Amino acid sequence: MAKNNFYKDRIKDIDPDEISLDSSNLPNFNVHQFEGRIEKAISVRTIIFLSIFFVIIFVLFLFRVFNLQIVNGLAYFQRSENNIMRNTLIFAKRGVISDRNDINLAWNTENKNNLEFPDRTYANISGLAHTVGYLKYPSKDKYGFYYSDVFVGKDGVEKVYDQALSGQNGVRIVEINALGKVQTESVVRSEVDGKDLKLSIDSRVQSEFYNLISALSRQVGFSGGAGVIMDIHTGEILASASYPEYDSQSMTDGNSSAVNKYLKDKNKPFLDRVTGGLYTPGSIVKPYMAMAAQSEKVIDPLTNILGTAYISIANPYDPAHPTIFKDWKAQGYVDMRHALAVSSDVYFYEVGGGYEGQKGLGIANIDKYMTMFGFGRDVPGDFFNNVSGTIPTPEWKKANFNGEDWRIGDTYHTSIGQYGFQVSPIQAVRAVASIANEGTLLAPTILLGDTTQISKSEKLNFDSGYYKVVKEGMRLGVTDGVAVGLNTPDVKVAAKTGTAELGVYKQFVNSWVTGFFPYDNPKYAFAVIMEKGPVTNTMGGVYIMRGLLDWMGTNTPEYFK
Repeated sequence: MAKNNFYKDRIKDIDPDEISLDSSNLPNFNVHQFEGRIEKAISVRTIIFLSIFFVIIFVLFLFRVFNLQIVNGLAYFQRSENNIMRNTLIFAKRGVISDRNDINLAWNTENKNNLEFPDRTYANISGLAHTVGYLKYPSKDKYGFYYSDVFVGKDGVEKVYDQALSGQNGVRIVEINALGKVQTESVVRSEVDGKDLKLSIDSRVQSEFYNLISALSRQVGFSGGAGVIMDIHTGEILASASYPEYDSQSMTDGNSSAVNKYLKDKNKPFLDRVTGGLYTPGSIVKPYMAMAAQSEKVIDPLTNILGTAYISIANPYDPAHPTIFKDWKAQGYVDMRHALAVSSDVYFYEVGGGYEGQKGLGIANIDKYMTMFGFGRDVPGDFFNNVSGTIPTPEWKKANFNGEDWRIGDTYHTSIGQYGFQVSPIQAVRAVASIANEGTLLAPTILLGDTTQISKSEKLNFDSGYYKVVKEGMRLGVTDGVAVGLNTPDVKVAAKTGTAELGVYKQFVNSWVTGFFPYDNPKYAFAVIMEKGPVTNTMGGVYIMRGLLDWMGTNTPEYFK
């Protein structure tokens, strides 16, 4: 028993090498699963090989560090000091401006002297400067850094729609060495090119309009002139010419001699007379006086008034010398239609201010209706909102003439568009368009297909019969009256002329004509002003408009259909 315990205590484990391989099990032995194999230690040769490998890697690392820090350390330090990470602008392409027929008016061309941004190029077509405008290029300081990194529109469409045309510049990060050579570069933000704009104008019509105004001004001695044509249904401007004008290319390129010449020109070539010019309207206000008189039941359109050469008003301070208000000629008896056709001043004196048995509108109503037709207030829209003009009133007179009282003579003069009355051509064309379309005072637009302006139009609440009387009177003015020069075979026109006297001795005149065509199915309204010409001259607004209509009949007859 003791012997058995001795062996039990001594023999606890059996080592693998103490087991003999039984030959009977040999066929079932799987050497791939290490069955029966004894674990072996890593050989000395392997350890030596791995040690040598890691020593080589460490030596190479030390060599590289030595090369970077000791051998080439100064060169890399200088490169890090001299290299610059610079943000470089990627200039967006400015949008192209074209007319309604896809004729380019302003576009981009390669700049051979400055590869960073293109040149702005303008069509060599007269009469477009005030419409298209000009711009100022991005500017650098003496160190070559841009202190202004955008194109800036300075006038016309370039200015009003500058944001849409400009787009958005991009940014590129460039690494540049001390020699100015690019080492690396990458785009951080891509540029977004500007939007192309198609204008409602026909550059052919506008250019011819301008050339006619320019030629007559130089021939006769007008200091300037303007003409505008508007679609009476959409408010789109077909032509907008202002003389004199500047050269868009010269202004954009910074031609100092040209700029100085413009600045010294007393006839103000930078003034867009269509939107910013204010002129005494004269008799072009008479159609709106006729609308007011009908609306207020001041006179029946068929009632005749004797159009003598003048009317006289008793002077309470000097009864022997009554105040005389002249007509441009004795007209005889005229009703409303014929008063418009022959432009009778006496008729509208009496309708406006009253005379003997004829009741007048009075200045308050004249102000009310003239304002209704868009005079004396801003024109809606970004492009044409320039000047509001003036309708004379007692309040206006007190403010401008040291508190003087309003007199009946002031009402008479206001009734025929004189005294302190001031209107712009764009106001005049809006007003006459509202007669042609019978009740919509449009918000004009320079963009083709611009529907946003329609919502800014105003409805005028007049009886359709009132428009009929006025339109017939304006047509009669072309067939038998003061606007007979527009009785062209190409298209039926209705029109109203106006002549406003200027100067201390009334030696100058503004010559107006407003109207619409075709008469039977109106599509376009127009207004022409020839500014400050000699009183002895007989050619003015009618001469210009007739020349344009004749040209359009041959070259753009589609506008007469």
